[in-house]
Amino acid sequence: MQMNDLAATPRLLHEDATDRLRDMIVQGELAPGAKLNERVLCERLGVSRTPLREAMKRLAAEGLVELQPNRGAAVKALTLETLRETLQVMGALEALAGELACANASAAELAELRALTFQMRAHHARGDLPAYFRENQRIHLLIAECSGNATLAATYRTLNANVRRARYMANLTRERWDQAVREHDEILDALERRDAPRLTALLREHLGNKMVSVLAAMDAPGAPAVAYD
Repeated sequence: MQMNDLAATPRLLHEDATDRLRDMIVQGELAPGAKLNERVLCERLGVSRTPLREAMKRLAAEGLVELQPNRGAAVKALTLETLRETLQVMGALEALAGELACANASAAELAELRALTFQMRAHHARGDLPAYFRENQRIHLLIAECSGNATLAATYRTLNANVRRARYMANLTRERWDQAVREHDEILDALERRDAPRLTALLREHLGNKMVSVLAAMDAPGAPAVAYD
């Protein structure tokens, strides 16, 4: 057993390996279709094969990894048609989540959203896209949770995991990144005012703009390999 294995519980190692491997996939460090070499990843993540394999299983459930019988594991290829369909469904879910959140969000949840938005804007000002993206994801997931509908939140969380790579790519242009920050300011304002019609419209527009950026990024020269249906 490696020294890092002695410093944390198996569950914590599993969670840490999952988070770090997910980031490597989402941020394009591991390209779609790339084989996941267990020896290399164990050394890089500082874990043994057991937590690494558990991490791979979890990411397979999220749609980021493909477990291949007798051939190991690989980063799952992106599919444009699946991305398009998933983003359409997520747009509808976000709109419903926004409507419900206006009625159900607590003062503590609104305060947390304000804090996350402030942190996200700080990362944007520094040009730190990975940190910005982490806060961005927390904001969208929290809005879903503020709906008070556990089924909606769980469904949104699952779908979001499948498109995280593409959503990360969508902010690579500075123009789109700046626009996304402005949209988030308007989303927070509408939620704090509990203006459900405005918030649902803003969330649909925000996701629609994201979809355009995602599909453009996927079609751009040098984009990661994409499977076409």
